[in-house]
Amino acid sequence: MRKITKIAALEALYGKPGAAAKRKVARQMTPLYRKWIMASRFCILSTVGPDGTDGSPRGDDGPVVAELDEHTLALPDWRGNNRLDSLRNIVSDGRVSLMFLVPGSNNVVRVNGRAFLTDDRELCAKFEKHSRQPATVIVIEIAEIYSQCARALMRAGTWAGHDQSGDLPSVGDILAALTDGEEGGASYDATWPGRAQNTMW
Repeated sequence: MRKITKIAALEALYGKPGAAAKRKVARQMTPLYRKWIMASRFCILSTVGPDGTDGSPRGDDGPVVAELDEHTLALPDWRGNNRLDSLRNIVSDGRVSLMFLVPGSNNVVRVNGRAFLTDDRELCAKFEKHSRQPATVIVIEIAEIYSQCARALMRAGTWAGHDQSGDLPSVGDILAALTDGEEGGASYDATWPGRAQNTMW
């Protein structure tokens, strides 16, 4: 299998990007990008660190990020599995990317920039829900914002209403297979909704 190892060889396989693909890039929040991002309750956070890369889903019951100013976003780190993969990466290497999705829209808005973590009390308190606050907040310094064309989600039929979840293995199934039945299984799946509800925030 031939590896492509030169940028020139890569570019030779594709045409040049259209003018719109370059002109849609902003270096800070604009009114319309702000409207789009504030409508998003879900994003994917991508990070890079000494042990590799990480992609982490982030969701909320309102806007998934808050705007601190036109150059800065804040993403609360709500409770998860405590692996801290993304957070470790940010501490080691602040480069981040976020992909914002809105149900029903095939477009995606992307933000690239640098991030740091803070446990600033006042900022954490701004995100308080149900008497709970995030342990940390990810502060993202925006380098660029741009929209991604809709082709990928259109190809996948992302919002077409096809529910294929019944054919998927459960997390309990996966965990049981990886641990030779020592963990996971039906009991794990049965108790998961209650655990999730009690630790949502």
